[in-house]
Amino acid sequence: MPRLFHIPGIVFLLCAFVLLFLVSISLPFLTALDFARVNFKDGSPTVGSDTNVVDQIRFGTWANCWYEASGTRACSAAHNAYTTTLYDSQHQGFVTIGPSWTRGLAVHPVATGVTFVALLLSFSTHVTFTLLASLTAFLAALIALYVFVKHEVGKLAGVSANTDTAPGFWLTFVSFILLCLAGCTVCFGRRRARTEGATTYNYSWKDRFRRRNATKV
Repeated sequence: MPRLFHIPGIVFLLCAFVLLFLVSISLPFLTALDFARVNFKDGSPTVGSDTNVVDQIRFGTWANCWYEASGTRACSAAHNAYTTTLYDSQHQGFVTIGPSWTRGLAVHPVATGVTFVALLLSFSTHVTFTLLASLTAFLAALIALYVFVKHEVGKLAGVSANTDTAPGFWLTFVSFILLCLAGCTVCFGRRRARTEGATTYNYSWKDRFRRRNATKV
């Protein structure tokens, strides 16, 4: 593949790998890299068995973390497919974000591994586009999680809140764009290589010998 396309493609894949690696760690280890974030403005919501009022809750790859009105941070146990239960001001009504909505978040480490393989192979076309297909489905799952959280939080009586996409969501989106660029680079590079191979004729030693004899005559 021509160097003009090869080097930028490797850079795109390397950047995507770093971003996906960071997002794979996520909560509760990197508290700033969550996917959806709920900021409570009014009311007295609580999380799970914790009776303290919370101001904010974040949803990450392996856990959720909430920030109490006192400034204390607490996180659920780190594991795949975690469950979050939010209670309203009276602690009577509640909504649950079940494991079916958080299980897909663990795909991040898989995407990171496949990106690393594509990087080692100097981006194989097959690996790159397989990763793009899987990451497209994963982005759809992230959007579905965000929409579901926003919808469920809106059901809490006496609670006013804003649900926003968080840094982890946007890092995943940027990784997707970088992988798209890497995939396009692979296509353009291979097409150019085939074109150059078709228009370039490699002379053998017999052709050179004949050309010399023709010149002498």
